[in-house]
Amino acid sequence: MNILVADEAWLAIALLHREHPNAEDFSLDEIRERSLKEFHDRRPGVSQHIVSHCVASNPPNPAQYRMLHSTARGRRRLYRRGDPVHPGRRGKLHPEKRDIPERYWPLVDWYVEEYDRNGGSAPGSSNPAILLGFVGLIPAYDLQKMSEAIASACERVDTHEW
Repeated sequence: MNILVADEAWLAIALLHREHPNAEDFSLDEIRERSLKEFHDRRPGVSQHIVSHCVASNPPNPAQYRMLHSTARGRRRLYRRGDPVHPGRRGKLHPEKRDIPERYWPLVDWYVEEYDRNGGSAPGSSNPAILLGFVGLIPAYDLQKMSEAIASACERVDTHEW
């Protein structure tokens, strides 16, 4: 069975989540290595999907998938409902079972029944959107803008600080 590159990317991260249940996210290199180990696939599209095409908050170009979430520069985890989503993205959240080998079906079940259902929160972890809900009711658009501003400021380097 030939697996779509987007599904390979998702499966590699899902496998990492299951193998390292206490890890919140993974580096792009860790994901690529896990994908290569599992699928022996060197198609460049796998990396493109990990970096951009499957990331829910990125503008669709061309894919509209909402399979991954960028937690920080160069880091990804599986998407959860409530994560920021670009308005142009309406694609799938996970592979369809009919499109992947049967041995990976339990990963899709785990994602639907546990990871996405409870926000993926491990004991002691927190989702920033949930925490901000305690501050007051913040419209989703404003929350998205705040998240974007924080993310862009976190990657800026002030040369005067050094």
